[in-house]
Amino acid sequence: STNVSVMLLGARGTGKELLARAVHEQSDRSSGLFVAINCAAIPENLLEAELFGYERGAFTGAVKSNVGKIELAQGGTLFLDEVGDIPLPLQVKLLRFLQERAIEGTGGRAPIAVDTRIVCATHQDLQAMIADGRFREDLYYRLAEVVVKIPSLAERAGDAVMLARNFVARFAREMTPKDQGLAPDAADAIDAYGWPGNARELENRIKRAVIMADGKQVTAADLDLPGIKSG
Repeated sequence: STNVSVMLLGARGTGKELLARAVHEQSDRSSGLFVAINCAAIPENLLEAELFGYERGAFTGAVKSNVGKIELAQGGTLFLDEVGDIPLPLQVKLLRFLQERAIEGTGGRAPIAVDTRIVCATHQDLQAMIADGRFREDLYYRLAEVVVKIPSLAERAGDAVMLARNFVARFAREMTPKDQGLAPDAADAIDAYGWPGNARELENRIKRAVIMADGKQVTAADLDLPGIKSG
């Protein structure tokens, strides 16, 4: 419920964005916006403009001013997904914002004070990246005031079946005219499987099984899990 920066560490598909949203919703900033940006999905030359905004005419193609994600999250939370992919020059500018709580967009004439909380996430080993000179240590300590390590789905005993039941109920409600549940052999198969893709893999597998299932229960055969024999 504080305003400290939070860093979420975990493999892909473990639910980092869901946890980031929960942090926002449980904080005093819940009435503000939750703004998310995937730093790995945006080309390096555009990421700065997406984060800090830009003024009209700042560069070729800038036909109008654009508010950056940091300013857009004023009074709320900015979620920086895959923060390890931010290039070093931009890391410097992000560090300056965290120190001064003000931004200056591309082509901007004056700093703008912004009250935005930062929650970030990565699947990468930032300590190794710091040792290699690919991630700034001072930025890490600004972002990692609180660190939450998210275990893989295989490490969370019982969670896979619990999540699977939730997914079955949701997808059956959204996509089929019949009520569906999880057959005992499907629950056993889910419990025995390692889920290398974590909760995202589980969600996709259940969605497909709900669509393909003939009966009122999703069976182990419907799941078609690699290396798992269905009864």
